[in-house]
Amino acid sequence: MQFGSFLPIVAYDVGLVALAFLSARFGPTPKSLRITRHRDPVFSVRRPNRVLLTIDNDGDVPIEARLRDEPPPHWPASEREFDVRLRPGGRAERDYHVTPPERGTDAFRATFVRVRCPLGLVERQERLDTQEEVRVYPDVLALKEFGLLRQTGRLREMGIRRSRQRGEGTEFESLRHYTEGDDVRNVDWKATARRGEPIVRRHEAERNQAVIVVLDLGRAMLAETDGVVKLDRALDALLMLGQAAALSGDQIGLLAYDDAVRLWVPPAKGRSQVGLLIRSAHDLQASPSASDPVSAFAYLGARWKRRALVVVFSDADDADAAGPLAAALGPLSRRYRVLLCRVADPKLAAARRAPLDNVDGMYLRAAAALLD
Repeated sequence: MQFGSFLPIVAYDVGLVALAFLSARFGPTPKSLRITRHRDPVFSVRRPNRVLLTIDNDGDVPIEARLRDEPPPHWPASEREFDVRLRPGGRAERDYHVTPPERGTDAFRATFVRVRCPLGLVERQERLDTQEEVRVYPDVLALKEFGLLRQTGRLREMGIRRSRQRGEGTEFESLRHYTEGDDVRNVDWKATARRGEPIVRRHEAERNQAVIVVLDLGRAMLAETDGVVKLDRALDALLMLGQAAALSGDQIGLLAYDDAVRLWVPPAKGRSQVGLLIRSAHDLQASPSASDPVSAFAYLGARWKRRALVVVFSDADDADAAGPLAAALGPLSRRYRVLLCRVADPKLAAARRAPLDNVDGMYLRAAAALLD
């Protein structure tokens, strides 16, 4: 084959390269795109959180591009890449959802843009600086859903109803003269003796009560239920309890401990207090240390002298751990009204009910008994 027969091919290739160079040189540039990421300032763990991208074309030519946003790599995302076509001065919006698997602080990386140049011979890629830090909290979205259900009156469909308070309450309000039909048990005999006529005590329902959540951060709370550590389950319950207390006008506080007290948030009321609890719970992590409930409850008693409902989230997984907890709860219950909550493991509960008519079921029952 003669060398001259290659000349058309070489000329064709050189022409393509020249066209590609000119297309890239004078075509649209990714730097003409301005990308803004919009999101909630607070992300909820294990929940789909919406991210909205706004893409503006600040250039003088139309742009056809493909962009890829980079959330933290271990976060599942509904979508990462998007195609956009924008006229000069145009704007487009694309959204997707990310699901953070755990609490903490992470960051969105840059956004990568690949612009198609004229004739389709070249694509120019650029890295746009859209980095930003993001903080992941307990399930804050559940609070919004609860508030929306309350506003729309749909809590009744979930079995949550407003109950009429019966009785006269327990808080002393005033003294008054006895009238027919009053309960004899409400007669104030000392006041009756002083005045020479029957006097009864008037009571009112207790309000502005204090609810103190006590979180065990010890090694027992490192265990997982359905892939979620038990501490995170307790933190989700803390936020819902705080929201309920705020709506009822009650105070809510928090004490967290392992071998020492790690956090103390005195009870207060209002939505600002719920926000404080959310921020305080962000950095709480369970530790491999053995918990010291005796010291923690003594700390609580020294700092809160009034009555309160104390909700303790713990998980004594063996007799050695249950002993100190039980010993500490005795004195605590004489001073406060105490509610002890344990985070259940559905898989362990299923193992306890495993059938005994096969070998696998017998092994499951035996393993569950060892863990009890």
